[in-house]
Amino acid sequence: MKKILFYILPFIFFGCSATVDPQISMKPPAYVEELAPKQSNNIETAPGSLFGKGDNPLFSDKKAMNVNDLVTVVIQESTTQSTQANKATSRTNTSNLGGGALTGSSGIVASAINKVNAYSNIGFQTNSTNNYQGSGSQSRNESFNTTISTRVIKILSNGNYFIEGSRELLINGEKQIIQLSGVIRPYDIGQDNTIDSKYIADAKILYKTEGEVDRSTRKPWGSKVIEAIWPF
Repeated sequence: MKKILFYILPFIFFGCSATVDPQISMKPPAYVEELAPKQSNNIETAPGSLFGKGDNPLFSDKKAMNVNDLVTVVIQESTTQSTQANKATSRTNTSNLGGGALTGSSGIVASAINKVNAYSNIGFQTNSTNNYQGSGSQSRNESFNTTISTRVIKILSNGNYFIEGSRELLINGEKQIIQLSGVIRPYDIGQDNTIDSKYIADAKILYKTEGEVDRSTRKPWGSKVIEAIWPF
């Protein structure tokens, strides 16, 4: 068993430490492969028509109207947060406890009892003071601006569109990934077929990077394991 572990452990550590450079697949998405190529139809338009028919009529709206149409989303997200909290508490407690050993009435007996109590009197005195004062503040400003083209995935029964899109950039070994999805109204799409991200309902925006810079800012898995089980 020891020999087996001796040969296996180096491969385990090598596999954990090995890194793979980010790559981008240039293959078309699955939906592009599933869609049949468009067939050209040589259908003449009705004579005398001013507006025309077919795929590109003279007077038509260039905004997305069908499934698989493209909509350009202008992402302009900014977040500003400011939090400040103060708390102070104070508590003081003083206790005196004492008791005599014997009690008497008067006379010689009382005098003798007082002398005994002077030596046998048990007294306790405690003083405690607790003070707590805490304060905290947090300020955070974030902004994310970019543009991404999305695709109409589904037209809902009320006429709204569910859109989804992604973009991958590989620059000098650093891969940037942007993904977006949500529901939009066709009325919010501008004449240039763009829409602001603030008009997207149930918006999900993902931005992450992969590469050497990302790996250098992450904790090694060994450190994570130790921090997870370390009790102090």
